[in-house]
This record gives sequence, C-alpha cells and structure tokens, in this order.
Amino acid sequence: MLTVIIASYQYGHLAAHCIESLLSQTKQPDRILFVDDGVGDCTHLPDIYPEIEYVLREENLGTVDNFQDMLMRVETKYTMFIGADNWLRSDAIEKLLKQDADIVTYEIMVTGEFKMNHRDAGLPDVMRSGDVYWRWNGHHGSMMYRTSLGQAAGYARREGGVNTEEDQVLWNRMLKMGARRVHVTEPLLYYRRHRENFINCR
Repeated sequence: MLTVIIASYQYGHLAAHCIESLLSQTKQPDRILFVDDGVGDCTHLPDIYPEIEYVLREENLGTVDNFQDMLMRVETKYTMFIGADNWLRSDAIEKLLKQDADIVTYEIMVTGEFKMNHRDAGLPDVMRSGDVYWRWNGHHGSMMYRTSLGQAAGYARREGGVNTEEDQVLWNRMLKMGARRVHVTEPLLYYRRHRENFINCR
C-alpha cells in the first residue's frame, strides 16, 4: 500500500530518529527507501538498519531531480516523503491509510531550536506542550499521495520562485488532474526546525 521515502541532505546525524519512528509505527509501511543526496554522512545506517533499502548517491542531484528519481522507483499504491531530520507520530501511517483519497494531508507539530520562527510565516498555530501546533490544511512535503497520479504529475522546480517549491508544483499538478484530497485534523508529523535548515538551504 505505502512506500515511505526518507530524504537526507547533511542529516546523517539525525536520520536514525526518523527511521526509528517508521519502524515503530502501529502499521508498518510496505517499503522504506532512504536516499542520501550525495553527502556521504549516512554510510553507517545500512549496518544498523539493514531492512531498509538505500540509495547513497555519490553526487548531489538537487532536490527536484532527487525526488523525481526516487518517486519513479515506487511501485506501491501510495507514496510519502519525509525529511531525515523529521519524524512521524507512532500511529501516523495507520491513520493515513484509513483515508480514501488521492492526496492525504495532515497537521504538524513544529519543534526544534528555531520552532518559534515558524510564526513569521503568519500561519495559524498554537503552542502545545512546548512545541508549535501548525494547523495547516494545504500541501506540504510529507503529504501522502497516490503514486500513479504523482508519477504522472511529477516533481519540478517552480518557475520564478525563490526556492524549488517542488511539493507545491506536484500538489498543483495533481489537483489540476482531478485529485481528490482529504485532510486529517491531527498533528502526525514532527517537523524539526534546527540550525542546519538554515545553514544548508540551497
């Protein structure tokens, strides 16, 4: 039913936390793919987690080409990307797979050293247990989507944008293709805002 792709760029020191959150799910994904986009700081992981499939690139492809390449490797009904610096709530996959839609979004807990800066975007949020609860009913990079539709739409760089915004492009294309979407009003992902988010932006 579901392939989860863990994407890492200089997050080798954080990736184990993300992997553990997937392995401890109440419903396991059918396949976990891990991709290091040409940094080389994740070579220790296959020895620790041999049950995961790895793509350890020798050269950096960049976000868009990396994501597109990984998406085209998926054969399950659904696909979901997650940054190696983030992690899922333990029942996230179970709740997502109960939904009948082409795109499933959900809400997010923002944590980490720079969690408060998230408010600069003017998004509706509240504090919960010391973290920022992001009540967001739109696209985000870790939405779950129907693989066949995503592959037909494809990841691409947003023309004229400052950042690649590849998930926004995918979202827009799928909606234009008639995708049905559902939103789960629970925070299922912990999004870690830490100093590498800012130092390594490209």
